[in-house]
Amino acid sequence: MILIPKAVFNQYLDLLKRNNVPARYHPEYVKWLRYFLDFCAKYVITHHKSERVQLFLGKLREKNQNDDQCKRAAHALSLYFAMQRLEAMSQSPVEEPDQQSSETADSVYSPQSSEYQRKPQYIEAGYQEKSDSPEWDAVLAAMAAEIKVRHYSRKTLKTYGKWSRCFQRFLKSKSPQELTTDDVKEYLTFLAVKCNVAASTQNQAFNSLLFFFRHGLKREFGELRGVPRAKKSLYIPVVLSREEIDAIIDKLSHPYNLVVKLLFGCGLRQFECLQLRVRDFNFEVGNLTIHGKGKKDRTVPLPEAIIPELKAQIRVVAELHEKDLAAGYDGVFLDDAVEKKYPKAPKEFIHQWFFPMDGLTLVKETGERRRWHLHESDLQRSLYPAVRKAKIPKRVTCHTFRHSFATHLLQANYDIRIIQKLLGHSSLKTTMIYTHCVPVRTIKEPRSPLDL
Repeated sequence: MILIPKAVFNQYLDLLKRNNVPARYHPEYVKWLRYFLDFCAKYVITHHKSERVQLFLGKLREKNQNDDQCKRAAHALSLYFAMQRLEAMSQSPVEEPDQQSSETADSVYSPQSSEYQRKPQYIEAGYQEKSDSPEWDAVLAAMAAEIKVRHYSRKTLKTYGKWSRCFQRFLKSKSPQELTTDDVKEYLTFLAVKCNVAASTQNQAFNSLLFFFRHGLKREFGELRGVPRAKKSLYIPVVLSREEIDAIIDKLSHPYNLVVKLLFGCGLRQFECLQLRVRDFNFEVGNLTIHGKGKKDRTVPLPEAIIPELKAQIRVVAELHEKDLAAGYDGVFLDDAVEKKYPKAPKEFIHQWFFPMDGLTLVKETGERRRWHLHESDLQRSLYPAVRKAKIPKRVTCHTFRHSFATHLLQANYDIRIIQKLLGHSSLKTTMIYTHCVPVRTIKEPRSPLDL
């Protein structure tokens, strides 16, 4: 078994003491670290750090290690990675954002990492990236301003910016004032014929360019008679049985198992669940407030079976928040202009994320360190091995649990309009897709009460 160098060993023990790890667990933490280093050397694992840890924890479970031991092993490794990162930061100067490596720029939170370099979401959109054509940059900036004025989501800005940049590269930076509908027709034909994109992708590109012409170039789009809009095929969602869902939850560690329980138990979208805050939970009336798609709020009933787990998670978040404030950290990030409007809001526990990350990120403008919340990609990476271990042959994503929520309610004979309200669908047509998953047994024909 690999031996830990004496200097690293002493530094690690000092870190355990600073993090208030009980002395009786110190030998066990060192043991898990040695096991992990030996595991990585033995199996020559080239995966991402978080995936290596997940594989290691899976190996421990195969060796009949209980949940408490696995949690301590995960904590031991997270402290080790934190020690490595702090040492690296102390030995090298802080790089500017445009000089960071791709590994740093694409890093996401995992329970085994202690630092998360937050990447501004607007920069991802592509409109702020300067190209060799100032004319295109100005047009894309105007389009982005129109999107922000309308308070569209950041994902919309990112998508429209991406397709506009792709359109620019396809035309080799042809002057925006010389663009015609023939250019759009040629590009959409290229996507459909040469790239073989899906119908939804083709329609997404069409809508992006439509907005680009109307609000970026400030002129009408024109007719595209030669390129018909792609028709989406009927998509029947993948639905899991209750036994399959329980099997997946059983293979997930905390907090991912609690995330999946909320996805299935409340019918949440992935981003809705990960953006939950402590203030959204109302245990007195048993409701959860969801800040949904299109800035539309709704309430759903809280599953009574997981209320103790939810309260326990809030206690963990409260303790974490108090430790941050005591150490002089400035709370959490707030969306958009909320932080400017309420400068003291990050100090308040009510604004804390329900699923915060364990590590802290450095705000280079102010020198402060703040805590960010669980990242979507980390949940997706954790779900895939859990599905494989549960031996479920279906294609399971985070959205599958929302599909299962709606389908199980239909099987329980709930009215489809009630399900529409719980899912937050604007149109009943969207909710009707679930009637293809299971036979509907709700009573459709009205009868007189005298005949009942």
